[in-house]
Amino acid sequence: MTQTLTGRTALVTGSTSGIGAATAHRLAAEGARVVVTGRDTARGDTVVKEICDNGGDAVFTASDLTATPDALRDFAREATDAAGGIIDLLVHNAAVCPAVDTLALSDADLERTLAVNIRAPHVLSAALAPAMTEQGRGAIVVVGSWMAEVGHPYVGLYSASKAAEAQLARSWAAEFGPRGVRVNTVAPGATRTPINDDSDDVIRRMTENLPAGRAGTPDDIAAAVAWLASDQAAYVYGATIAVDGGITATRAG
Repeated sequence: MTQTLTGRTALVTGSTSGIGAATAHRLAAEGARVVVTGRDTARGDTVVKEICDNGGDAVFTASDLTATPDALRDFAREATDAAGGIIDLLVHNAAVCPAVDTLALSDADLERTLAVNIRAPHVLSAALAPAMTEQGRGAIVVVGSWMAEVGHPYVGLYSASKAAEAQLARSWAAEFGPRGVRVNTVAPGATRTPINDDSDDVIRRMTENLPAGRAGTPDDIAAAVAWLASDQAAYVYGATIAVDGGITATRAG
């Protein structure tokens, strides 16, 4: 694999499994030093070991994205130190998706979703973007969702939070872009991850009639994130790239 990210450092939130872990692996394979993060130290250490065993460079720093803004800023400083003094690439991957309707949504899930999906990305971007702008180079990638574009009876809050996050990315592109920091969104479709292992039939029905003819994989999403993070996407600002097998554009089936 061509190492398009040699000399860069990356922080990927929620990178102990699924899309986040695949993204950490891909960025490391392309030469970046990766800060893997999440709540589960054992899983994080496993991802780091896998990356290092494959010749990559990674380190784990624990995080709780439901924490207070001050605690998130402390985490940003810890991650920066672990990365070696600056983070060039920030990937907002972590998300909470309570699959319930509006009436069944608990107050706790409401607060947790807003904290992880909106507040944490906002605080971390505000904490880490200044160092990128100071050096005149950096990239922020939001992992959004195709559900930000459609109405669905059971994931209304999640969909709204992902739409909000994509709008933050567009605003950050306008704010930080003139100072060298590109910000974009990757919007996955129905993607097979450990979180939805028990929903195989649902995923199959959603994707069997798509132009792609299959569900997405974490590696599909990671490849798009890595491209947006690289200089190959130097003229891409504020875009939302659908990596969804055609589900948003065609509504096949």
